[in-house]
Amino acid sequence: MTREHLLLVAIAGLGVILALAVVALVVRYRARRAEAEHPPAGRFIEVNGVRLHYLESGSGTPVVLLHGNGTRAEDFRGSGVLDRLAVGHRVIAFDRPGYGFSERPKNGAWPPQRQADLLIRAFERMGIEQPVVVAHSWGTLVALALGLDHPQRVRGLVLLSGYYYPTARPDVVLFGAPALPVVGGVMRYTVSPILGKLLTPWLLRQMFAPSPVPETFRAAVPTALMLRPWQLRASAEEAGLMVPAAASLRRRYGELRIPVRLIAGADDRVAHAHRHSVQFHRDVPSTDLNVIPGLGHMVHYFAQDQLVEAVDALSRPSRESGQRSA
Repeated sequence: MTREHLLLVAIAGLGVILALAVVALVVRYRARRAEAEHPPAGRFIEVNGVRLHYLESGSGTPVVLLHGNGTRAEDFRGSGVLDRLAVGHRVIAFDRPGYGFSERPKNGAWPPQRQADLLIRAFERMGIEQPVVVAHSWGTLVALALGLDHPQRVRGLVLLSGYYYPTARPDVVLFGAPALPVVGGVMRYTVSPILGKLLTPWLLRQMFAPSPVPETFRAAVPTALMLRPWQLRASAEEAGLMVPAAASLRRRYGELRIPVRLIAGADDRVAHAHRHSVQFHRDVPSTDLNVIPGLGHMVHYFAQDQLVEAVDALSRPSRESGQRSA
């Protein structure tokens, strides 16, 4: 290769770097603008050096809400669940690390067990004693870690549309790539937000199918917030952790000694009810199972009566909270 060719290659390479730098600046600007347009509506607490954002409402038996991958605590407000449960309960909905306005330090991975340990410290700081934990999707893994590692600190679990068993997930390759070292960082500030904006409408349809996507969800979880580079990192990391986390926890399901209620949509396209919720109920028969026909993954938007009934049952300080329903 001649010196002229080398010079052209160097110039082309510099041009690519400069173009990526400009795109990264634009992505960062849009992310900060999205935060300014949708500022945090709750409060902050620092736990073990991690700043967590949470929403709180009501008084009574504490109920903790844990959202799934890609969303945030406001998801429970958009569904109406937070307000429904706040009638008679002290409800705390956390932005899990890296989502919404909660931090996600880069010092290692954030599997369910680490998130559960962080939440236990938050419970101590906030005076949350033996809450009922309601968790959706990926958040159910964190709830299970709470129930298995800290059973004396949790009253019971209500698990919605959970992913409980390792399965073949080709989507992990696509959605987990932005978590890769170096390359992932470049992707999160360049191509990932663009691809995310193109894919999000289809993803939301899959999540809510066969129901339409409610406008209350779009308002509560704006796409612009979902596609911030720092939240994309959390989503990508959890996409990569999902299968190994389920594989690790499944070996311990038989150790559960607190009441668990499972709610799932029969038409869930994300975490198929029969592969996950029904199988979990078979493996842990002391659980209560409610598979609702005609609903998909975002079951908490359409089955609030069943969810509130499950929480109320676990909130009662009697043996009935641990019994199975007919």
